[in-house]
Parts: sequence; structure tokens; C-alpha cells
Amino acid sequence: MNFFTDNPDLLFHLRHPLMRKIVELKERNFAEKDKFDYAPVNFDDAMDSYEKVLDVIGEICGDIIAPNAESVDAEGPQIVNNEVIYARGTQENIDALRKANLMGITLPRKYDGLNFPIVPYTMAADIVSRADAGFVNIWGLQDCAETINEFADENQKERFLTRVANGETCAMDLTEPDAGSDLQAVQLKATQNADGSWVLNGVKRFITNGDGNIALVLARSEAGTKDGRGLSMFIYDRNHKAVIVRRIENKLGIKGSPTCELVFKDAPAELVGSRKMGLIKYVMALMNGARLGIGAQSVGVSEAAYREAVSYASERKQFGKPIIQFPAVYELIARMKAKLDASRTLLYETGRAVDIYKTYMHISEERALTSDEKAEMKYYQKMADFFTPLLKGMTSEYCNQNAYDSLQIHGGSGFMKDYSIERIYRDARITSIYEGTTQLQVVAAIRGVTTDAFLNKIREYEAQPLKAELQPYRQILIGMTEEYAQTVRTVIDAKDNEYLDFHARRLVEMAGHIIMGYLLLLDTDKEERFRTSADIYIKMGRAENRARAEYIAGSSVDELAFFKQTAE
Repeated sequence: MNFFTDNPDLLFHLRHPLMRKIVELKERNFAEKDKFDYAPVNFDDAMDSYEKVLDVIGEICGDIIAPNAESVDAEGPQIVNNEVIYARGTQENIDALRKANLMGITLPRKYDGLNFPIVPYTMAADIVSRADAGFVNIWGLQDCAETINEFADENQKERFLTRVANGETCAMDLTEPDAGSDLQAVQLKATQNADGSWVLNGVKRFITNGDGNIALVLARSEAGTKDGRGLSMFIYDRNHKAVIVRRIENKLGIKGSPTCELVFKDAPAELVGSRKMGLIKYVMALMNGARLGIGAQSVGVSEAAYREAVSYASERKQFGKPIIQFPAVYELIARMKAKLDASRTLLYETGRAVDIYKTYMHISEERALTSDEKAEMKYYQKMADFFTPLLKGMTSEYCNQNAYDSLQIHGGSGFMKDYSIERIYRDARITSIYEGTTQLQVVAAIRGVTTDAFLNKIREYEAQPLKAELQPYRQILIGMTEEYAQTVRTVIDAKDNEYLDFHARRLVEMAGHIIMGYLLLLDTDKEERFRTSADIYIKMGRAENRARAEYIAGSSVDELAFFKQTAE
């Protein structure tokens, strides 16, 4: 089975019209065609390369990674001589991807990368996540190399990026025992020696792939500081062997991915970029990339859960017929598919925005941008900043819902380890927790509500041309938009920040339902096969938004006291 070719939705999103612009920007109008024999000569050649690589990834996922997932979940990693040893299947997966040269997909060719845009790389993560959600946390941490490429000096890029492209793994060491979501509280100490070199001392916890070859470490470089302005970013090379892997966490899910507690003891490290910018600038870029990755992981897990549900419901017979023929079951499956399709279309809409603004950013380091290019970069950067937390929040919640419903369809069998959905259900749970919980994504996304950024984007979608037979759906979405705008005004007019925070998730989800509804509708305008998902999702979103609007309309600032009293 090939996990790319068996899913036509992937090719549909890969061939989005905006990809021409993305490819031409990424390839600088194909300037490297005479320098590297594998560089594309034109747009069609580039797209052919993406499809061929995704085909290889899809084959590896179907033939190796997915079949290994159950044994990896059972075996897990272990610590031997202070090194993390992966499960047998995990190592097989890594070896297969290394052999196929798929470890530096987005990195520039001069560092041995493939120079792919974010969209096909995200698609690869979508595919790998469907095969094994835990494994994508090892392979997908090549995101760290993107941050090195963005902010490190040329010498560091040449030394570290080539290693990633040739198969070494990465980690991002941010969290500490007393600094989870509040990264301003990070205390791992960075000390500069007389010769200008740096050493790190302290503890990091909950570090995914914590024994990776190359780690980005957030540490306090400014003595006497207590907030984010005293933090800098460092590269730690595992070859120094100055970090103790104290333990691997025993987790509910994603068991093949080692989550480590690390002790740094005079660990040599290299400063990345400027001092004091670790959290303010570099970690934010790193986290946004990671959140896009969790969006891809959530979509991949949703895909796996949906396929397991359809397969089981088609084969399982009760009362003389397959259970998929019962309304209670086929409604669940249809809603799962609608949430999956809505999640995937938001994923690639966000990925395209990230692609354009980040490519312009790199171009700006090579030459001055024109005024039009600057405006375009600003537009897509703003869109990426608001869509990324929306994506992570909505898709991870849908991922959990789809896994839940798929297990429900399996009934008692789904609760047993005989079926993959038991593992998928456990793996799904982390998606709405790490890289910032859903509640924290709302904190980031609410600015899209209060600044009208979401509303303005919705108006852009509203103005897109649409086939006549799809106009009734547009009218539903227009009505939802007016209801949303009025509900936002109601909350803002209360002029109480705590009241806004209280209703923030409801407002963000209202915007999400409209945006994802429009994206599905525009997909349907291109391909009729999305019609069912668009119909189900838009009508489901209308009902969800009405409930939220009614709840907010009936609430008041004074009622917050009741919730506080209950929580005390």
C-alpha cells in the first residue's frame, strides 16, 4: 500500500494554483538548474520532483513504517550507556528514510537538502503521521534545522545542516520541570567562558527525541534576569557527551518517540544569533513551525482513525448486515470525513502562507524586496501568524474526536490491542497538549478575532467566484459571518479582558468553523467530490456557532463569579 497514491486529496492540495508562485519564489526562478543536477529546470519539473518524493515516502510508510507501528508501540525506546536506543522498528524506519535521502527535505541544496517548499514537506509529515504518529516526532524534528537555517551564522549552517540532511536527528530542548507553557521561567543556565565559548548547566524535561544528535536549547544567558529578555538560543551537539539522559518518560501514547529528562553538566554549546532573542524571536519561529507540524500530525492521525472506522464498519456484521449501514454509524463516519477534510484544507492553506512569507524573508537577505514584495510578505506573515494557532487548535481537537468516534464504532473490540485504533486513540491525545495546549492556542488566536484579521480573511473568501449551485452554501456562511461579527462586538463592548478571555475559545471556534467551511466550499468549486464534506461541515458549523452565540448572548460579566466560586 502506498500512503500517497491511495489518497487523491493529497495530490489535489499539492496542485493548488498558488503552488506556481511558491515554487518560483523558492527556486529563485530556477537559478540552480545548472549548479545541481537534481534542481528543477521549471515549474512542471519541480512539481514532478515533489510527487516522486512523496510517492517514495508513501511507499515507505505503507511497506515499513505502518507495519512497524504496533511493535514499536510495544517495545519502545530504552536507555543503554546513557544513550537512547530506539525500538527495532523505529531504527528500521529511520534507516529507510535515510537511504532514500529524505531527512533534509526543506533545506537548501548547498547544505545537501532538497530545497522543497513547506507544503510538500508538510504533506510528507501528514503521510508519515498516518503511518505512525510517534515516529513523525523523530523524523519531523528536522523542523529544528529550519530554525538553524533562519537564524544561525553561515559556519553553523554548513556544519549542522549538512548533518541533518545526511540523516542525523534533532531535538528542541525548551521545557523544564518548572517551565512548561511559561517558557519565561526557564532557568537552565548558560555561562560564557573567558574565551567566548558557552557551557550549559541545568535540567530539561519532556524533551521529544531528547537524545537527538543536534539540539536547540533555550537557556538563561543573562545573570539576574527572570523573564524572557534574559534567554538565548544555543546549539548543543550530542558528540560532546556532556548531557545525561536521566530517564525516558512512560507515556500514554506515541511510545516509540523517546520523551526524555536531560541533565546538562558543563555542556559545551554555541550561541545562535543574538543574545536575549532566544524566546522573543527564535523560539516563536521554532514553535510556529512545530505547531504547523502538529497540524500535519493531527490530520494524519485523523486519516488513520477514519480509515480504521470505515474498514471495521464495512466488515463487522450485526443484525444481518454491516454496521456501516446503520444511521448511527454512517453519521459518525460522515462527520469524521467532514472534519478530516476541513482539517486538511486548513493545513495546506496555512502551509502556503508560511511558504510565501518565509521565502520572501530569505530573499530579503539576498537582495532588497520591492514595495509589492514587502506588502505581500507582510500579508502572508500576518495570515500565517493567525492561522497557525487556529490550525493547531482546531485540527488537534478534531483529531481527538475522530479517534474517539472511530474507537466507538469498533465497540469493545476497539478497546483491545488486537486493533490499531487502540494505539491511534492513545496517540491522538497528545496532539491537543504539546507545543501549547488548545487553551494556549486560543490565547494566540484570539488576536485574529479582536483585530478583525479573521473577519477580513472571511470576507476575502466570501468574494471568491463560485458555481451557481453552490451559492446556497455561501449564503449559510454569510449568515454565520454576520452572527459571528455581532457576537464578537457583544463581547468586546463589555470592555472586560477577563470576560473576553472567558469567551475566547468560543469566538475562535466560531471563526474556525466559518473559515474551514469556506475552504471546503472553494475546494468543492474545483472538485465535486468534496461536496458531501462541505455540506455536512457547513451545516454542522452553523449549529455549533448558533449554540456559542446563544450562550454568549445569555451571559454577563457578573456570571464569571459563579465559575470562579466553583473552581476554588
